[in-house]
Amino acid sequence: MRKATRRAAFVYLLRCADGTIYTGWTFDVARRVRDHQHGRGARYTRARRPVELIYRERLPSRRTAMRREIEIKKMSRAKKLRIANGT
Repeated sequence: MRKATRRAAFVYLLRCADGTIYTGWTFDVARRVRDHQHGRGARYTRARRPVELIYRERLPSRRTAMRREIEIKKMSRAKKLRIANGT
């Protein structure tokens, strides 16, 4: 039996047109941002376009990306912006 290979996953932050920050996870950041830009992403971003990618973090698996997404979503806006700025 073949062992399943793990794909790297990413957590990302978008700055929406209204200044809010959206957090999500994906296997393909470029495709996902494109989806958000064209109204095919999350319902939250559909009415807040255009969006700008301000941060991405590579993680070893889907599971860790989902956990990190939850962790980031609990953070304050100020802390999310500090992460995006690398401080």
